[in-house]
Amino acid sequence: MTNENTEMNELMKDRRKNLEELKEEGVAPYGTDFNKEHSTQEVIDNYDQLREDSVMVKAAGRIMAVRNHGKSIFADLKDMSGEVQLYVKASNVGEEGFEIFDDLDIGDQIGIEGLVFTSGEGEITIQVEDFDILAKSLRPLPEKWHGLKDVEKRYRQRYVDLIVNDDVKKTFEIRSKVLHSIRRNLEDQGFLEVQTPLMHEIPGGAEARPFVTHHNALDTELYMRIAPELYLKRLLVGGFEKVFEVGKNMRNEGLSTKHNPEFTSLELYQAYADYKDIMEITENLIKDVAEEALDTLEIEYGDYDIDLSNWKTLTMVEAIDEYADVDFSTIDDVAEAKEIADEKSVEYEEEDELGVIINEFFEEFVEDQLIQPTFITQYPVEVSPLARRNPDNPDFTDRFELFIAGNEIANAFSELNDPIDQRERFEAQMDQREAGDDEAHRMDEDFLRALEYGMPPAGGLGIGIDRLIMLLTNSQSIREVILFPHLRPEK
Repeated sequence: MTNENTEMNELMKDRRKNLEELKEEGVAPYGTDFNKEHSTQEVIDNYDQLREDSVMVKAAGRIMAVRNHGKSIFADLKDMSGEVQLYVKASNVGEEGFEIFDDLDIGDQIGIEGLVFTSGEGEITIQVEDFDILAKSLRPLPEKWHGLKDVEKRYRQRYVDLIVNDDVKKTFEIRSKVLHSIRRNLEDQGFLEVQTPLMHEIPGGAEARPFVTHHNALDTELYMRIAPELYLKRLLVGGFEKVFEVGKNMRNEGLSTKHNPEFTSLELYQAYADYKDIMEITENLIKDVAEEALDTLEIEYGDYDIDLSNWKTLTMVEAIDEYADVDFSTIDDVAEAKEIADEKSVEYEEEDELGVIINEFFEEFVEDQLIQPTFITQYPVEVSPLARRNPDNPDFTDRFELFIAGNEIANAFSELNDPIDQRERFEAQMDQREAGDDEAHRMDEDFLRALEYGMPPAGGLGIGIDRLIMLLTNSQSIREVILFPHLRPEK
């Protein structure tokens, strides 16, 4: 056993002893109720009025520091809004009450009543007249949480991370503001928020490996949702013209700084619109969200200064020409493309078609170069099985992806509403599955049936909420913006 563990066990023994002593003295260590009337921030913001009116403040929170001066005690009380100083004297809480307060530990939850005043150091303080113990803390808080080498411990014990790390709490407050802002923005535009199934008979809407579960009553395999797309499009068939969903998707893939098996996405669809309309919605939405959550369009991400007021648009072929000096607008032969790929050390499979190789060039040479907000348009048909073909160049689709700081933030396109073309693309995807690509789309006969009833032309958008939050909070790992990210089992 390490010295750290030995010290922890001794501290926990001391706290258990304190717990038993409280019980022996007839003090309930886990209160059932406290009528909290003031947050710590309200006490600070309204100090003058509270002081003038001699208001008996009722606040509650966690003790974060204690400074014993013999006949008086100063302590810091923290709640969700902030911290305020407490001042405790036996003449106010009684000798017995003073002794009980003196035995409290950092981390204990208490409720207090008292009057506000300014300490000799000029700090706003509550002079405690009465207090209740609401929850005895049996584990000590870490003193130097930032110094822990095992970063997974922060994620695994997020509840402790939130207590001692205000920056982490701020990240999730921003996340909440972003989600609220997205909903408000879209509802103001007439979009209807909907909820579609999390368990699918046929996984679809993205190229990904699903989680599989079993429904006992139906005795059938079901798949956890990898994307809500195909169900949202069914709603367009049914007559809803503007729909969106903010929800969880699950993909049975690896863990990385950009990937968590369970993640949050926004998907929206608008009838009688195309990808250019969706591009405008996307830009305005992200600007609006940043303004509301951060009150600025100029943000920092890692070493980059990002200007969310300055957006650029390139086709995929133009971007490859600019960053890799290869002009695919003059290449229509897959053999020639493979020769250039060999020269540039771009990996590909022998059965890959021209569009797949173009996409490989883009991923290899372009993606991480796109620092300022950039729309990449005109993706090859081979990598866009649900997007509508471009009428002037049918080898490409009316699709865009948004990149900021080298990360993909959004994916959108003019939706394919031709059921015959869609069936042919599903069939091509099934061929890829038979060739060993288990992430390729499956045939969804019910979705094809829906298209045969007539889906209006539409534009669709998907935004990875977690990646957007990473961008807006300058977080370098997706685990920093998910409250309880997936981790390997604790040993």
